[in-house]
Amino acid sequence: MLPDRAIARILPRSISFSPDDLPPLPPVPAASTRLYIGPVNWAGQGYQWARAVRRFGNDADAVNMAYRVGTEYGFPADYVVPVGVYSWSREWQERQAAYVHENFTHVLVEAERILFAGAFRGSLPAEVRELGRRGIGVAMLCHGSDIRLPSRHAARHADSPFRDGLWDLTPTLEKQARRNLALLESLGRPVFVSTPDLLVDVPGATWLPVVIEPDAWSTDQLPFQAHGLPVVAHAPSRAAVKGSDLVDPILQQLDDEGLLRYRRVERVAASDMPEVYRSSDIVLDQFRIGSYGVAACEAMAAGRVVVSHVSDDVRRHVLEATGETLPIVEATGANIEEVLRGIIADPAPYRRRAGDGPRFVTSVHNGLLSARALDAFLSEPGGGPGAGRGGE
Repeated sequence: MLPDRAIARILPRSISFSPDDLPPLPPVPAASTRLYIGPVNWAGQGYQWARAVRRFGNDADAVNMAYRVGTEYGFPADYVVPVGVYSWSREWQERQAAYVHENFTHVLVEAERILFAGAFRGSLPAEVRELGRRGIGVAMLCHGSDIRLPSRHAARHADSPFRDGLWDLTPTLEKQARRNLALLESLGRPVFVSTPDLLVDVPGATWLPVVIEPDAWSTDQLPFQAHGLPVVAHAPSRAAVKGSDLVDPILQQLDDEGLLRYRRVERVAASDMPEVYRSSDIVLDQFRIGSYGVAACEAMAAGRVVVSHVSDDVRRHVLEATGETLPIVEATGANIEEVLRGIIADPAPYRRRAGDGPRFVTSVHNGLLSARALDAFLSEPGGGPGAGRGGE
């Protein structure tokens, strides 16, 4: 994702807004602990973490906010603010700060983005400092590209998307990650990360598992039963990051051989993805980053055979933190053909592996563990360790 300043540069510098342009504020939760999450909601996770707090928290509730460009694939949010209003409406910015200052006990800042003052007009350290002054607990939440240091990733992963000029955004992301790492250090607040691989970049952080709704993806249809040829789906959110270039030619070759049917899926609304996965037998996730996230969880919840590259460090952390073995079939760009031929030649053990997916997701990614990860932060006024030091 581009930094706020890059997004805001494409917008007019002078915009006038009428009262009708400002979206109405969401209701304030009635719980004694009230968490505000914003402002990006990438992959709908701000909304899902808020639901997890509401469902599993101890007298706790949450509201999430997202500034939005276009439809963003239709992910839900409690409070959607047009990016122009977020960036340039002084009235909205002041109203939003007052809404949070007066009504919430804790704030979770996503992706080191400014909460109230827009992309050009504010200072996150100043916002954090003011929240702390008012006795509001503040923690930071890293999603991925905001904090993953490309140079470090490239040194650790042979197929890193940050190697050899593969991705033209790499220099920008390197600067962004270094800036954000320094910001986290200066703020001194508790830090959460959405995927275990990011613990390499922020070693003192806490893993906050992504959350999905398992029932929305479940199906009674087992893989390798409904189709004459196995259907293999690959739906990359960003092809350069997911390593689509490593697998597309091989999958097309296997399709041409008549071994399988390859479905390359792009620009599909979030509401349509359950059917994409249910109508597939095998789902390919990613082959460059070495971790897993929302898309893999959704495919596992659908009971599909999920094939992806997940590093040993990530698999080990998941096992140690949850007691559960990640049921994703390991593959890299170098051996994806061998892995797929093996699955198709003998699907029975992989059907059993796929059957472990819904149970794993229900255990690890239904929101309970995420709410538990937030417990220590939410249980202390001012947010626990590091509170009161932000931006000083």
